[in-house]
Amino acid sequence: MLNELFSFNNAEVEAIWLSLKVAFYCSLIALPLAILAGYFLARNEFRGKAIIESLIHLPLVMPPVTTGYLLLLAFGSNSWFGSWVFETFGIRLAFSFQAAVIASIFVSFPLIVRSVRTAMEMIDTGLEDASRLLGASRIKTFFKISVPLALPGIISGGILGFARSLGEFGATITFAGNIEGETQTLPLAIYAKMQVPGQELGTLRLVLISVVISFVAMTLSEWYIKKMKSKTAGL
Repeated sequence: MLNELFSFNNAEVEAIWLSLKVAFYCSLIALPLAILAGYFLARNEFRGKAIIESLIHLPLVMPPVTTGYLLLLAFGSNSWFGSWVFETFGIRLAFSFQAAVIASIFVSFPLIVRSVRTAMEMIDTGLEDASRLLGASRIKTFFKISVPLALPGIISGGILGFARSLGEFGATITFAGNIEGETQTLPLAIYAKMQVPGQELGTLRLVLISVVISFVAMTLSEWYIKKMKSKTAGL
């Protein structure tokens, strides 16, 4: 029973590896953008800010399938942008690996922004003001003062985004499809196995792997936050 439970076939290994790749590229692209967005929202008050915040956080409350459909309208082969990318670079965005990454970015970006913004708002702005009074530019102050002080929140947000992208299903299956070896991530592989009679062990195997990866990501996030808090308290 145990041997069967932990006997992964090539398609399952591919789905796990593909999920990790999508989550990695998602974090790589979304994190820098989220740092800028979180800093901008934390430091500025302007008319229409509530609308901007609502648009950023919309994927958190919107049905994932709706997000996927909107991405299909915006980046699909029949859209202006999607057809331009295909004609210019020969890259078809919809129903591809790139589509899985884009879908993950859209659903995980709000989580990262919220974490980064909270961390930025907790920084004593007097330190940033002092840095600029001493002659440092706004950009230098951002990289030398703001980012290091907000690092626990940034890292935590990045890990949360990574974990969220691992679990993305609705937007991915709508915009990227469920193509084995190309867009079939771990959640999609679990869904596919659930539709096939006699695949209970395979389904359970992938579910356990999904739980383990998510648990490890969250544990690392909590461990890092506690470590940074204890280091700060010791200063």
